Amino acid sequence: KEAGADGILLVASVLGPALENFLDQATCMGLETIVECHTANEVEAALAALAQNIMVSNYDRIRGEYHPDQAYKLAGLFPGSGGPIITLAGGDITTTDQMKKLLAIGYDGVVVGKAVMGSTRAPEFIKCARDRTLLPAEFSQWGLDNYEFDPEGNLMDGPKKDVISAGDEGTFE
Repeated sequence: KEAGADGILLVASVLGPALENFLDQATCMGLETIVECHTANEVEAALAALAQNIMVSNYDRIRGEYHPDQAYKLAGLFPGSGGPIITLAGGDITTTDQMKKLLAIGYDGVVVGKAVMGSTRAPEFIKCARDRTLLPAEFSQWGLDNYEFDPEGNLMDGPKKDVISAGDEGTFE
């Protein structure tokens, strides 16, 4: 905090039983935290420690391996999108289709790195991330289903398009 940091990434697999202590210390220091989890046990530990921001990573830091479906498999462990716990998915997300699927199954956001850094595809990812039609499930009761918003949040003319929904084939594969 004294060096100017606003937040810290706490890796559950590295901290193990010390996770709750590190989470408490960071909170007392005024730092925002994201707890990175890879397994169901790590997610449960983060929830038990009252983590407010949890990222499920497809990357297993202990074994050094990618498991491309891990975020999909663990999505059902959270109380719902839109809060009170902010959920993120990360780890080798390289297409906007992957991003849309993760948002559709309840994640509040995704973490992308190599797919965007220095890439000509960066605007494509930014447009997808700003797409107001990918609202969390709780917002679906607000009557906004048939409206589309531009990146600044202004109402646009015309129906939504190119947005996956729960009924689309292959959404939950």
